[in-house]
Amino acid sequence: MAVAHAGTLAALLMLAPAAGSAAAADEVAPASVQAREERVVDLETLVVSGVQPGPGMWKVSRGDHTLYVLGTVSPLPRRMEWESAEVESVIARSQAVIGPPTVSVGTADVGFFRGITLVPALLRARNNPGKRPLREVVSPDLYARWEVLKARYIGRDRGVERRRPLLAAQELYEAALRRSGLRTTGVIWPVVTAAAKSADVPVIDSVVRVPVEDPKGILQELNTSDLADRECFEGTMARIETDLDNMRARANAWAVGDIEGLAALPHENHYSACQQALTGSVLAQRLGLDDLPERAQQAWLENVEQAIEQHQVSFTMLSMHQLLGEGGMLERLAAKGYTVESP
Repeated sequence: MAVAHAGTLAALLMLAPAAGSAAAADEVAPASVQAREERVVDLETLVVSGVQPGPGMWKVSRGDHTLYVLGTVSPLPRRMEWESAEVESVIARSQAVIGPPTVSVGTADVGFFRGITLVPALLRARNNPGKRPLREVVSPDLYARWEVLKARYIGRDRGVERRRPLLAAQELYEAALRRSGLRTTGVIWPVVTAAAKSADVPVIDSVVRVPVEDPKGILQELNTSDLADRECFEGTMARIETDLDNMRARANAWAVGDIEGLAALPHENHYSACQQALTGSVLAQRLGLDDLPERAQQAWLENVEQAIEQHQVSFTMLSMHQLLGEGGMLERLAAKGYTVESP
């Protein structure tokens, strides 16, 4: 995620699996599903736990003004406790904390990759139009893959079978992370905001606001549009089928502070694939969702440059895949004449 704010959880409850589905995951699946499940490759890399240091921070400076940048990854180990003393010390010396790129959909602030999937939930359009079950709105091949993964990570929960494909995929993804000892929230941002509050340092949000106007009209349009559901559905399943081991390895590398190892690991982002498919729809363009990544990154970049100009010390956090690589934010800041020092 994009990294969600602490206040995101209430908004994302609308996307959470139905009560009891985690317990149901331990039930025995039908023999036909069990046979297909054996073909799912999962190397089960051990996820670290306990107190872990996390990575060092980049320094972006101009003159004697320095911005400290913490790179983040998602998901992270569920049972890890982050040793955050260094970050807390920096925040205590800062005059501003810049929040990561965020989308405000209606009244809910969420990481911008998840903001798109939240739109149908906010409009109470979580289920397929006409109450059609999932097996009727995706291809037989996709549904066969879904059955294998659902049996393994969700269980017999029937409510998810009525969800729109992109929301069903999200429930599956979160269930797979739980069963793999991983989580997407609750590790970094709560610590950052608590440290900022303790030191009385203002938190500056990098928010792109998407007002939900004419909800009745949008709901009607949602009921006649698939919002590229199937592309997102397939991409999410592909990541679960092939990338869980890499996700565990990336989570471990972040936890122990191995930035070189983290950079060397392959990174797949199904949220990005979903976003690219979804933002191309007519409805997404009408809602102003078509250029969300650029707008969110620009909001963050403007806040960062202002912080460096105005404050001697400031702090921010951003996902590793947005920071690093060709066209990444660190490269863009260096091109603007800032000095960038690696951890």
